[in-house]
Amino acid sequence: MGNSGRALSAYNDMRSQHQAIEAAARRGPLQSLSDRELALRESAVTVYPHALQRRVRAWVRFGPEAIRVEAKVVRSTPLAAGIEFRAGERTYRCWVWGNAVQPVDGVG
Repeated sequence: MGNSGRALSAYNDMRSQHQAIEAAARRGPLQSLSDRELALRESAVTVYPHALQRRVRAWVRFGPEAIRVEAKVVRSTPLAAGIEFRAGERTYRCWVWGNAVQPVDGVG
């Protein structure tokens, strides 16, 4: 039979997250760390090729609302992570502090 129940649960979780992201996006713009906070002139940026991008859970802020999303780390500095996540047809990208990011269990 397989794991159709588990697959359906994962699909429903993803759909619920996308709805939460879309609702938060209607209440305010996605926030990102500023150039000053990132200190890119003083810090090296690592850009990860697709094969090395890690799946994570990260806290992001749309306007005043904080929401936790499943994302992937596409770049980083010693203190921050550049993440990317999707909701519906839209891809969101922002910088968050490194301590706002946690690896997804069981995935590198």
